[in-house]
Amino acid sequence: MKEVSSNSSVYRGEDVLSRYRRGLLYATGMTRGEVERPLVAVVNSWNEIHPGHCHLRRLSERVKGGVRAAGGTPAEFNTISLCDGLANGHEGMKYILPSRELIADAVELSIRAHCFDAMVMVASCDKILPAYLMAAARLDIPTILVTGGPMVPPYWPREKMRMGITNMPERGERTAAGEFDQEDIEEMTYCYFRCPGACWGMGTANTMACMTEAVGMALPGDATVPSVHSEKDRLAYEAGKQIMALLEAGITASAIITPESIHNMLTVDMAIGGSLNTVLHIPAIAEEAGVEIELAQFDETARNTPYLCAVEPSGPYFVTELGEAGGIPVVMKKLDSLLNADAMTVTGKTVGENLADVRPYENEVIRDMSNPVRPYGGVAVLRGNLTPEGAVIKQVGVDESMRKFEGPAKVFEREEDAIEAVKDGRIEQGDAIVVRYEGKRGGPGMREMAFLRFFMQMSGLEDNTYLITDGRFSGYTSGPCIGYLLPEAAAGGPIAVVRDGDRISVDIDDRKLDLLVSDDELAARLKAWNPPEPKVTKGCLARYAATVAASR
Repeated sequence: MKEVSSNSSVYRGEDVLSRYRRGLLYATGMTRGEVERPLVAVVNSWNEIHPGHCHLRRLSERVKGGVRAAGGTPAEFNTISLCDGLANGHEGMKYILPSRELIADAVELSIRAHCFDAMVMVASCDKILPAYLMAAARLDIPTILVTGGPMVPPYWPREKMRMGITNMPERGERTAAGEFDQEDIEEMTYCYFRCPGACWGMGTANTMACMTEAVGMALPGDATVPSVHSEKDRLAYEAGKQIMALLEAGITASAIITPESIHNMLTVDMAIGGSLNTVLHIPAIAEEAGVEIELAQFDETARNTPYLCAVEPSGPYFVTELGEAGGIPVVMKKLDSLLNADAMTVTGKTVGENLADVRPYENEVIRDMSNPVRPYGGVAVLRGNLTPEGAVIKQVGVDESMRKFEGPAKVFEREEDAIEAVKDGRIEQGDAIVVRYEGKRGGPGMREMAFLRFFMQMSGLEDNTYLITDGRFSGYTSGPCIGYLLPEAAAGGPIAVVRDGDRISVDIDDRKLDLLVSDDELAARLKAWNPPEPKVTKGCLARYAATVAASR
């Protein structure tokens, strides 16, 4: 390989300071030859408690092998990763979204302080992958992401049936009816998450893995290869080799994360019915790259992009089946008329060049644009007097009968209170559950309402009762759920003054979300509103609440 320009040249000079720095690297066990090669960071979010990340040591070793084979010196460092599933349903969920900023900052600190030439970033899950992409755009050095891959699907041998998330209400009903005893339930629990990796549906983890590939920052096919497959190890090794090719060619993140590739990311997101959390993550990534993304662009893209992949929770297929059908390369091939083919990728080739040899075949997992699951894409952005700056619904998960709705509000100040009301039978079919003060500032931390949605499903309220919140939703949420209301309640948004019994109107086709009170009444309520005292006054959540921007 020819000589490359290297940031790590600061370690190779002959002045006193460079000798001092070389001496410190020798103290780590590096040889002189290793110090003289380009220095590649292997950024790893491995830990022992996170099921999506506990296998990543294996992949980082393969990455390092690829770097060495291509003439570089790998040096691994770690950052944190928090599991949404373990944090859900309690105060821990408030820390999940804020961790994204901390991870991006931690990567920036380590890369800049230690003068790395390039980096390969290894992660699986919800906030870590977008944090990595934010850091990549911010740092603008050659970068490749390696995703940890999805888990293999759940399977309960006793009934020879898949126990997907869409089966959970049925499982609850059958348990209540006495069909399953405690031993059965425990056996199901063992079979539900069968190995490390990202949870097996189109939750935020797998959505962001797909987005990483769609934007060109991961090797083709990487997003949907299961965590335990040997192909995942081979892709990690190839990523280690390819980072040296990017370094030699001078291809940095800014050449890849561009307005054109972000358009591609949005288009793939709409086609696969990705997690609603992309409305938080894609604008944050774009901002780091100097690209402005508005909520309206999600809606515009959804209107022009058909929904091709009915993956759980909005369809019958698992992410692994999406991979078996060809994965994101086949999705993009079928969307090629809607994509920017000239966008650069980490292969060193454009999207069009990468897709030239992709041969899709007829299947139901990835449909053709001429035969979509739905003619519109995953997200609809609603506006109205209840959400002047916009709110979001995963429209491909909503039954056609609920695209228009009017019902009375049942108002709660936090998720736990709403859960108790559902469990106590105080919510009726046709109600609109309103949960407020769960936004970025008000939470603080913008919790997911996943457990509330679960209890609604268990109570038979999942298809005919709206859930409206300034909090957010898990990627596993489907049905009539509207979240991310702006302005949030803590910022004086209209959701702060909704009262029990107020009528709320939803019209997805017209993109409307309205509180059915007069303008004068709404103005009077807002004028009389006083902000509540902050729930948290110290620590990282207090800093987050004070500084977080509504747009990201």
